[in-house]
Amino acid sequence: IVEEVEPIIDVIDEGDKVRVVAELPGVEKDKISLKASGPRLIIRASNHKKYYKEVDLPAEVDMSTAKATYRNGVLEVEIKKRRVKEEEEREIRVE
Repeated sequence: IVEEVEPIIDVIDEGDKVRVVAELPGVEKDKISLKASGPRLIIRASNHKKYYKEVDLPAEVDMSTAKATYRNGVLEVEIKKRRVKEEEEREIRVE
């Protein structure tokens, strides 16, 4: 039985986007699974080691903008923050 290991994770708030960096040494790119659930990113990878981590994101994000790259054992996921529409100021006529 292979035990799941928590990868080392960095979550970086970059203003208009959130970057998640995970160390997953010894894993092949096609063995990495990323899922989004609400304000949470779920990272799962299995090779000789099994990695599993649920990452709470610091802001509401637009998962349709998510991009992931994997190089030299480091997974980087970049997701744009969801834009909160500013309330428009409107004149209200008194009748």
